[in-house]
Amino acid sequence: MVEAARKRDVIDVSPAFTQADADALTARFAGVDTQTMLTELLREHLVGEIAVVSSFGTESAVLLDMVARADPATPVLLVDTLKLFPETLAYRDELVARLGLTDVRAVQPDPAALAAKDSNELRWSYDPDGCCEIRKVIPLRNALLPFDGWITGRKAFQAKTRNTLPRFEVEDGRLKINPLADWTKDDLDRYFEEHELPRHPLEAAGYLSIGCVPCTSIVQPGEDPRAGRWRGWDKVECGIHGSDGDGSELPVF
Repeated sequence: MVEAARKRDVIDVSPAFTQADADALTARFAGVDTQTMLTELLREHLVGEIAVVSSFGTESAVLLDMVARADPATPVLLVDTLKLFPETLAYRDELVARLGLTDVRAVQPDPAALAAKDSNELRWSYDPDGCCEIRKVIPLRNALLPFDGWITGRKAFQAKTRNTLPRFEVEDGRLKINPLADWTKDDLDRYFEEHELPRHPLEAAGYLSIGCVPCTSIVQPGEDPRAGRWRGWDKVECGIHGSDGDGSELPVF
C-alpha cells in the first residue's frame, strides 16, 4: 500500500491502508527523529497525499513549525466549530504568518445540519457528544476524504486515553500519523524556547487544552492537561479520533 499510494495519480476517497502498513512505517522510522520523519513523509509523498489537522491550541505551534520546515504547502485543516475562542483564531493568523504556511483551511459545520440539529446553538449544554458530531466529527471526516492520511498533534502524556499512542495507526483505511506521540511536556517547552515560538494567548491564564468556548475551562494545578475540556461530563475526547463510542462509524453528510 505504501508504494501504491505514492504512484497513484487519482486519489481514491476510500484509502486502503492496513495495520501492516502502519507497522512497516513504525519499523522504518524507529529511532528517527521527528523532523527527519516528517520531512521524508511530506517532501517525498511517501504515503500519498497528507493533511495536518491542527486545533491551533496551546501546543500546536511545535508540530506546525516542523511541518512548515518540511513543506510549508502541506494542507493544514482547522476545524472551526463556529464556537472557537477569538484568541484561537488570532493565534492561527499569527502562526500562519510567522511560519509561512500557505494552505491553511477552515473546516466548518454544514449550515443545514446546524439548523436541523442545533438551531438554538445550545446542544453543547445537554448533548456534548452530539454537538461535537455536528460541529467537528462530520465536517472533518468530509474534509479528509481527498487525503490518504492525516497528521495529528496528539501526545501520550495528555490523557489516560492516549497513553499507548503509536506513531502510526490506521483508521477507516486512512493512515493516521502522530509524530509527537512520545514527546513530553518538557520536550515541547524546550522546542518552544529553542525556536522562539509564540504561545497561545490563553495558556498563561491556565487554559492548557483549548477547544470551544462553552466546553473549555481552566486546568487546576495537578489536574490532567485535558481536565478543562467538557468539565462535569463523562467525556474526554471530541470523537474525531475514532468511532462515536459504541463502535459504530459516524456518517458522512
